[in-house]
Amino acid sequence: MSQPLRFLLSGGGTGGHIFPAVSIADGLRARFPHCEIEFVGALSKMEMEKVPAAGYPITGLPIAGFQRQRLAANFSLPWKILRSLWRCRSILLRFQPDVVVGTGGYASAPTLWMAQRMGIPTVVQEQNSYAGVTNRGVSQKARAICVAYDGLERWFPADRTHKTGNPVRAAVAALAAAPTTVNQRAEAAQKLGLNPAQPILVVLGGSLGARAINQAVEAAWPQWTAAGLQVVWQCGALYHAALADRLPQNTPGLQLTAFVQDMTAVYRAADLVISRAGAGTLSELACAGVPALLVPSPNVAEDHQTHNAQAFERAGAAVLLPETQLAELNVRVLELMANKDRRAALSAAAYTLALPGATEAIVEYIVQAL
Repeated sequence: MSQPLRFLLSGGGTGGHIFPAVSIADGLRARFPHCEIEFVGALSKMEMEKVPAAGYPITGLPIAGFQRQRLAANFSLPWKILRSLWRCRSILLRFQPDVVVGTGGYASAPTLWMAQRMGIPTVVQEQNSYAGVTNRGVSQKARAICVAYDGLERWFPADRTHKTGNPVRAAVAALAAAPTTVNQRAEAAQKLGLNPAQPILVVLGGSLGARAINQAVEAAWPQWTAAGLQVVWQCGALYHAALADRLPQNTPGLQLTAFVQDMTAVYRAADLVISRAGAGTLSELACAGVPALLVPSPNVAEDHQTHNAQAFERAGAAVLLPETQLAELNVRVLELMANKDRRAALSAAAYTLALPGATEAIVEYIVQAL
């Protein structure tokens, strides 16, 4: 009996690198039920918790990024890189993967670099419209580079760059099959404890939250609820307790939550979403066809969220509001909620950007790399 295929995946630091890697792993397991899958991550980063929770083993590397604000912290970086490379070599010799897949992040660079020098096929998945340093560095010797936006051939070898989209959760990908009907929206609203007859505004601040967005929403929500809007405000774990203490209890039309458990229902119910512009979130918004007002985080590497948001804005699929202009959030929201035709146009354009079969497409390129 032939030996089962082995796949090693590496990516992390943020959910934007981790969750695509987990989705790809799930896709590989669906394609090859008897395959063996392991992950490589960075010690102390969130992948060390999220990946085992998804059912996959992970090994941590003592890797870190360059600290621009704390230069003294970089003195040990060369030693960490050397230790990580040696650890990667040990992992590759032990596990003997057929293909190594990288989705970006600190641990991805040494893992793919060492795999390429050991003659192991590699595949890169880039989520953003502006390619990250890690993926640019390892792409030259990769068998395939799977991207979510047009124009990334300026960083990657054109003959091996393929537009597949970003992996999204299966339930969300299914939303791209057809626009949400009136009845489906009503059912989703009721499931969330909302009134389907009133407009619904959703604020997504990420799992940890976005302080600048939360501050702007805190200033604006009384005007929104006074205008008849229902507000589902996902403020993040870091800010929930303080906001819950400050806001009036049981305010009609306002739902404050640290996390959103049922994103499918939220997407179906939403008339407008305020969100950061992470690649994974944008891919989900496109599949759901949700009109969005995007506030890119200025605190991410190479300002890639602004590039992502600009790509959606150019396609007519979202409205871009820089964080420096958050004072305008109240007015912008009220204008969009009052303009049904504009929201319908944003929704239609968002659907054109949806690539719900991304996971399957990426798995196919991994198979070709074998």
